[in-house]
Amino acid sequence: MATSSQTFERGASRSWNDVNPWLVAVAVMTSTFMEVLDTTVVNVSLPHIAGSLSATPDEATWALTSYLVANAIILPITGWLANFFGRKRLLLFSVTGFTASSFLCGLAPTLPLLIVFRCIQGACGGGLQPLSQAILMEVFPPQDRGKAMGFWGLGIVVAPMLGPVLGGWLTDSYSWRWVFYINVPIGVLAVFLTSVFVFDPPYIKRSEAKIDYWGIGFLALGIGCLQIMLDKGQEEDWFNSNFIRTLCVFSIIGLSAFLIREVTTEHAIVDLSLLKIRTYATGVFLMTVLGFVLYGSTVLIPLLLQTLLGYPALQAGIAMLPRGLGSFIAMPTVGAIVSKVKAHYLLVCGILLSSFSLWKLAHLNLDVGYWNFFSALILQGIGMGLIFIPLTTITNDPIPLTRMGNATSIFNFMRNIGASIGISMVQTIQARHQQVHINTLTANVTPTNLQAQGIVNGMKSVMMAHGGADPVTAQRMANGAIENMIQQQAAIMSFNDVFWLLSALFVCMLPLIFLMRPPRRRGGAVMVH
Repeated sequence: MATSSQTFERGASRSWNDVNPWLVAVAVMTSTFMEVLDTTVVNVSLPHIAGSLSATPDEATWALTSYLVANAIILPITGWLANFFGRKRLLLFSVTGFTASSFLCGLAPTLPLLIVFRCIQGACGGGLQPLSQAILMEVFPPQDRGKAMGFWGLGIVVAPMLGPVLGGWLTDSYSWRWVFYINVPIGVLAVFLTSVFVFDPPYIKRSEAKIDYWGIGFLALGIGCLQIMLDKGQEEDWFNSNFIRTLCVFSIIGLSAFLIREVTTEHAIVDLSLLKIRTYATGVFLMTVLGFVLYGSTVLIPLLLQTLLGYPALQAGIAMLPRGLGSFIAMPTVGAIVSKVKAHYLLVCGILLSSFSLWKLAHLNLDVGYWNFFSALILQGIGMGLIFIPLTTITNDPIPLTRMGNATSIFNFMRNIGASIGISMVQTIQARHQQVHINTLTANVTPTNLQAQGIVNGMKSVMMAHGGADPVTAQRMANGAIENMIQQQAAIMSFNDVFWLLSALFVCMLPLIFLMRPPRRRGGAVMVH
């Protein structure tokens, strides 16, 4: 007579194998797309949130920071949570919590309550990415995993680009609250699809292992302080601020204690031993760099469009769509051929194409138009498609299915950490380099520089002739115009510097590709019992 455990395993296996994997893919990606979209959809609504809730713009940014902090804390422990509570149970809880907290965010009457609800939303959404990736890696047979990762990557890459466009449209047409309300029908659909089509594999059972409270505490301290430091660093002038220095110290203490705890305790909440697998460790590092460049440029380009070229926020978001279009074209194609073409070749092509697109952006000037961005961004989107799917497939290929949840948790966590570092670093480098270029250009505008004085005198004459200004006023106006020109030229030069850096970072990734073993050419079922 079969035991209840054996009956459970046979029932789970039968249900898992009877479901069309593409139905499972749609079920898990519905919620994941919604969660990734929410990382950027609120950005353009911050001024409206601040005005509506009687807060300053700086205070309103905590609505973003709180979400990112809670999200970052949950991401690395998702694999452990899935093993402890059961994957389907955790997925349903996460989607339900995310949907409910989204509704509460829309109802929030004050900023403190909005921040609380955003923390809950970020915590519930933190596990959706690794859970969906682990499920897709399991339910699809090895020869079809490239297609599954193409579908998954499409949502992960395209959603952040659609966020500002959708957020701007909802805010302008209705209210900032609809940025959150829009999640409710999507979340209800995701709960239904997950309930019907997602099942736990036989080896995922509720664990009775002890909970490592110290590990969770150290992780929350280290990651929480790190995320706040990265998000507020430029705003607070980095280490000139006592607040940032304090966060840095606590982050180092928390992360160091967490690493020591995880390698010495018997019940680790993050399986760091996975990093002993060379292919996996290299892939995680490459994905961290990819997150740095992808999200860094995602922030940088709209900033350039709005501050220098005068694009409204919504139009700046629309200008980013070609990158999403490039990914939309590339990812299904790459997913279909990744099992037939050596993945390393695809990675090399993707890195070179992405580096070339950033090199094109590093040659901009103040006369550029929309089509100058279009060609570079669509190439970058194609390059991302060529990188994302092979890298995900190769990295997770040597991981046993029983450890896949932990592997995808670390993989997605490091991508998010790379993104946070990238966003902070590109903003800081751009601001610092702009000041350097201002000093360099200003040094050439002197009474002894005949060319500079000729331009100033020419402007002064025009303002006297056509503006009716007296000589003193015209001189002051000409000096102001020259100062404005210097500011703009220094700004575009600083943006070009950062694009050069990002382009070089991509090229530096090339040698690491060859440290990774190619994926095994396996067929048959995903799970064998």
